[in-house]
Amino acid sequence: MFDAPTTAILRVVLDEVCKNLPRYDTGARTHVASKILEAATTGERRPDYLKRIGRDALSKAPIMWR
Repeated sequence: MFDAPTTAILRVVLDEVCKNLPRYDTGARTHVASKILEAATTGERRPDYLKRIGRDALSKAPIMWR
């Protein structure tokens, strides 16, 4: 479980990475969120790094998710 400040950072990062996705595109958002969370569970908290992870996940998502 993450503390409140970390959760806020993760939410902002996810929203920024997925800002061009429709809100109903839950498959892509879930994929990106899982990769961001995976990085955060290793102790990574730098927003710039987490954004890079999220953007990479989004670019590698299956076409139907973009």
